[in-house]
Amino acid sequence: MLKVGMISKWHVHAEGYARTVLGTGKAEIAGVWDDNTQRGSAWAKELGCPFFEKLEDMLAVVDAVVCDAPTTQHFEVLMKAAQAGKHIFTEKAMAPTVEQCIALADAIEKAGITFTISLPQRTSPVVRLAKEMIARGDFGKISLVRIRNGHDGVSGGWLPDYWFDEKDTAGGALMDLGCHPMYTAAWLLGAPKRISAMMTAPFGSKVDEAATATIEFENGAVCTGETSFISYNTPGSVEIYGSDATLVAIGDMVKVYGKALAPFVGNQGITPKLPPEMPIPLVLFIEACVNGTGTPEGFGPRDGVELTRLLQNAYISNNENRIVTL
Repeated sequence: MLKVGMISKWHVHAEGYARTVLGTGKAEIAGVWDDNTQRGSAWAKELGCPFFEKLEDMLAVVDAVVCDAPTTQHFEVLMKAAQAGKHIFTEKAMAPTVEQCIALADAIEKAGITFTISLPQRTSPVVRLAKEMIARGDFGKISLVRIRNGHDGVSGGWLPDYWFDEKDTAGGALMDLGCHPMYTAAWLLGAPKRISAMMTAPFGSKVDEAATATIEFENGAVCTGETSFISYNTPGSVEIYGSDATLVAIGDMVKVYGKALAPFVGNQGITPKLPPEMPIPLVLFIEACVNGTGTPEGFGPRDGVELTRLLQNAYISNNENRIVTL
């Protein structure tokens, strides 16, 4: 059994990740570390495992770690894990700055460990369908991609108060949910060229509650990524508009329209067959560690670097009121 250490219960996904680790049947939770002793020791008791006051002590007895620490702690704890030779799964973002992410990527590659960053939209059947269609050239020249991911964590009052403390989070809605449109767009469209962003906080949080980032890519496509902590009942959406075809996926509704389809279905489009379900990143990580297959493609440390490159420059764009060339 793979021995997994849980780094902090700070993140709202921590409990779900612990259930996933145990649910694989291939791993056990061998310890918890948390800089908040009360929170960490209580969680360790729930999980029936030891609580470690020093991270180094936990690293000495585990094979791998799952990082749910505050985003601004990621660099320190992940560097310690990499230098100890432990496999790493981490919540996004990998770290708040590009400089930190590059240093982590170098350390991870030097250590030869398995690494996975949580980029779950890359396992989505709709996004994988879009990836396949792009690879075949179905869209022709893509002009616009629109991706939305939001919820009502602020307006609905269910996110914890500490979620809005920038010293821990390094940002708000864009740094959290806003990651999803960014890494998805980069996976679909390639190298980004320029970015601009606008963020607001209508409910008065100390961090951004809603944000829109516009990214121009080297191939001429533009992606608008939208995210929010204040939108009610927001279905996720992926829209791709090309010269030869269009894909519109809003919630469970998925439609493809295309020049090649028009003689048969006119402008009504078709409901495409989606690729089969794919394991979530944490399951991919556990399986890779157990099977010795290495870092899953598309979830590696350099993917983490590029996500933070977009995040960091989006905040620069908003704060300095300008378009940033990448």
